[in-house]
Amino acid sequence: MNPGPLQGTRVIEFAGIGPCPFAGLVLADLGAEVIVVERPGDTRLGGGRVMNRGKRSVLLDLKSAAGREAARRLALGADALIEGFRPGVMERLGLGPQPLLEAKPSLVYARVTGWGQDGPLAQAAGHDINYVALTGLATTAARAGQPPALPATLLGDMAGGAMSAVVGVLAALLEARGSGRGQVIDAAMVDGVGYLGSLVHALRAQRLWSDDPRRNFFLHQSPFYDSFACADGRHLSLGAIEPPFYEELLRRLGLDDEPVERQMDSANWPALRARVAARLREKTRDEWCALLEGSEACIAPVLDLEEAANHPHQRARGNFMETDQGRYPRPAPRFSAHPPGNAAPAPQAGQDTRALIESLGLPEDQQAEILGSAGLLR
Repeated sequence: MNPGPLQGTRVIEFAGIGPCPFAGLVLADLGAEVIVVERPGDTRLGGGRVMNRGKRSVLLDLKSAAGREAARRLALGADALIEGFRPGVMERLGLGPQPLLEAKPSLVYARVTGWGQDGPLAQAAGHDINYVALTGLATTAARAGQPPALPATLLGDMAGGAMSAVVGVLAALLEARGSGRGQVIDAAMVDGVGYLGSLVHALRAQRLWSDDPRRNFFLHQSPFYDSFACADGRHLSLGAIEPPFYEELLRRLGLDDEPVERQMDSANWPALRARVAARLREKTRDEWCALLEGSEACIAPVLDLEEAANHPHQRARGNFMETDQGRYPRPAPRFSAHPPGNAAPAPQAGQDTRALIESLGLPEDQQAEILGSAGLLR
């Protein structure tokens, strides 16, 4: 376990792909003891073993009565449970929230799915791009005449799903410690992404957001909020929204003959955008960074994943860590009482099975069955 504000909290995670393992990773990075219930012979996509960093691992065959009973006892000894199966799977296993909350009323039971526990799409298959599409927010990545392009897995899986689940778990744990009452958290990715769009909806309600990319400075048509190619084919991002920052950008690009008061005049954008694009093609990305980075012009280089880890700002903040399985971002946010430490390794599949099973007080024949299915009989 890692040092952190959740030390002393035990979480049971049922292994899956995508957002549920990341939610467990966040809780483990915050100091919780996270025990992953894995299935013998499981070969998962979506991060696999690396997403188990800092967790414990137990192998249980949930098709067997002994495996289900072990999972039940683990859950009843925990503060929270997180699972990412389709609706109904945990109920069919006898591990749904009703019997567990009846046996332990303070349990926090978090369910991470794409479409939610109910509704006409609840049983439908889907992935990140589908959940974001249904919220209407995929259009916030639109370019005129082109389909929206979204960053892989970040919006639906990680932000809408995993982080919503983490916030729900933390809030419910806080309430349970005062009231003794747990509850079920329905963390649907489609709901979480929709909630993340609150600012866009607020701007739209105030007529400050246009659905037409040609009149919306966020949507890759303006000369001051987009990424532009430089002389070496690399890109520089511009984000000078406020008038003083916009004025500084124009001055530093040598375009200060452009009236600042016409910044939001979308009819002026195509011509000025062409001037900005031509100016930025005069130097390489790194040459522009040497001139502009850290200024009030609101710029940053568009880096690839390798470059990002080696950027001076990222290095100064120690934002990446080296593990035996590669380089990964450090947890965020930071806590003054818990300085970030070294990365905890991911356990081997089932490496904690024997110790955990022996701690549950199961009959010897059930223990033998579970250890046998995990290949751990002496």
